Parts: sequence; C-alpha cells; structure tokens
Amino acid sequence: MDEAESQDIALETPADDAFIAPSIHEDEILLGRSYTHNSPVPKAITSDMSIECVLGVDEAGRGPVLGPMVYGLLYLPLASHRSLLTETHRFDDSKVLTPAVRSSLMQTLCTQETDLYHNCGWATRVMSARDISAGMLKPAGTYNLNAQAMDATIDLIKEVFAKGVNVKEIYIDTIGSPSVYQKKLERIFPTTMITVAKKADSLYPCVSAASVCAKVTRDAALEVCHQHYASFSTAAAEGWGSGYPSDSKCTSWLKNNMDSFFGWGCECRFSWGTAKDLLDAKGIATKVDWPTPEDDEQEMRVTDFFMAAAEDGGDDAGELATWFGRPIPTAIF
Repeated sequence: MDEAESQDIALETPADDAFIAPSIHEDEILLGRSYTHNSPVPKAITSDMSIECVLGVDEAGRGPVLGPMVYGLLYLPLASHRSLLTETHRFDDSKVLTPAVRSSLMQTLCTQETDLYHNCGWATRVMSARDISAGMLKPAGTYNLNAQAMDATIDLIKEVFAKGVNVKEIYIDTIGSPSVYQKKLERIFPTTMITVAKKADSLYPCVSAASVCAKVTRDAALEVCHQHYASFSTAAAEGWGSGYPSDSKCTSWLKNNMDSFFGWGCECRFSWGTAKDLLDAKGIATKVDWPTPEDDEQEMRVTDFFMAAAEDGGDDAGELATWFGRPIPTAIF
C-alpha cells in the first residue's frame, strides 16, 4: 500500500471519539434497516418561509464492504451560503477534513444557540448494507446502487419541499453522467435551478456541509455496529478500520469473523466481490442446494383447475369451468 492510499484510509477511518449525532438511530442500525432522519427547519427559515434557500446533497460510504451508505442533505438561506459555511466555519469536502474536524463541525451544527443550528436544516438517509445487497442481488430486475442512490436523493429533497422550504438552488455531487442525472432531476423539480457536477463537494459549500453530515453519520453508525460485536466477542472487538476492501484491517476482520452459515451480520454488503470471494475462498461456507422441479410438465398450473371438468366429463367437477356460464354450442347458430 502506497503512502497516498494509507492517508486516504486514515481519513476514512472513524475517529475514536466520533460525535454521535441525532441521525444515529441505534435500534434501526443494529436491525439492518434503512431509515431517514430530518432535523427541524431552522429558525432563520421558519421566521419567514418565503426566504430563498440553497440545498446541497452528497454521500459517504459508496465503496466500503462494511457499513451503510449515507446520503446527507443540508439547506440554508441563500444569502448566508458562502459567508456562513466557507468563511466562518471552513466547510470542505469531508474526505479532506480530518475525522476530528468533521466531528466538531457536526457537533456545532447540532448544538442549539450556534449560528449553524439557527440557519441550517439537514437530513440523512442511512441505506443499510443489508438493503443495498438485497436490491443488488435480486434474482430478476436488479436494483443497482446508482438507482438506489438516486431514489434516496430524490426522496430527501422531496421531504424538504414538503416542509414548505423555498428551495431555489440545488447542488448535487454526481452519480454517473452529470447531464443525464441533472435532466432527470429537472423534470422532477422544474421550478428549481439544479446543478449536478463532479467534485461538487469541493465546489459548493452546501454540498461540502452535506458531505460532513453524511460522513459523520456513517462513522457513528460503524461505531454502533462495532461496539455491538465487541460486547460479546473478544476476537470481533478488533477494529475493522474504515470498512473499505483496500483496508487491511477490514479484510482481516472479515476473514477472522466469518460464520460458516450466515457469513457476517447486517453490517456486511454481501453483494460486494470482497464478501463473495471470501465466502468461496475460505471453503468453510455451508453449501445449500435448492430443490428444482425435475419436470416442468408436472408442475401445477392455474388453468389446470379449469380444465378438470372437461377432461373428466363430470358436471360436479366442473364448477369452476362453468362459473361464468356454459359455452354456447356452435350448432345453435
């Protein structure tokens, strides 16, 4: 692992004393459920709901094999956009801020009587590893990660509009092609100026702040999952690092804590190649053979119930076949 990669993993690894934001719903996380958290609409907006606002959206945890992917959203009065977020509080892309700085910014955002709390509303959508995998492993009609992410983004924005917030500008870090994504959002929110761009989290302060909300929430969610393991297993108490496949701590934890039947818990994305490869390579995973019909012709069909009477020639057996009346013989014509 080169020095740059080591630095990236260090920045992605949760702080030891990560701030536990109100967006952490412990019961939902431990049960592997996805959920949404919305902060109250801030006083700077509720005092005059006609105030024009700017809104940013970003995610954290798209690539890890462990833990949820979290979408963060933040909105505030347009007039305060850059002065409050950039000049006063120095928000930046969460991936270039240290874990301690991210945690401090989030704590300020959640503390009453601060200027961030007074001016900013925020929300998160925690997409559990279990639900991500369930969508991606569907036997038919796969619900891929891009589609899941896009739906989470749209739902978060709709909830802000439903509160009556006058959102005039929206900035989003892209999923796939910026132009295609932007056109889709413009059809859904036609009265709002929308900008979808690569590296939006380093270009637009509201997206930077949204990325901090997402990242701190993901870090704390990982900590909740890890503490649950540590409470009943000494071996599992060893840290799993950032949760990324490139992190040796993560892959070591996966190898050392794999159950032969269940694999891992709801914190693991079973649709990731890392998990699939480990289950196959270790050779201890329980094999399951699902029964399949030997002959498709022997399978029962719904129409078989309607055909029975004609084949048997009996009046009583054909109750369903004559439910809507008997066919008129052609001879009558």
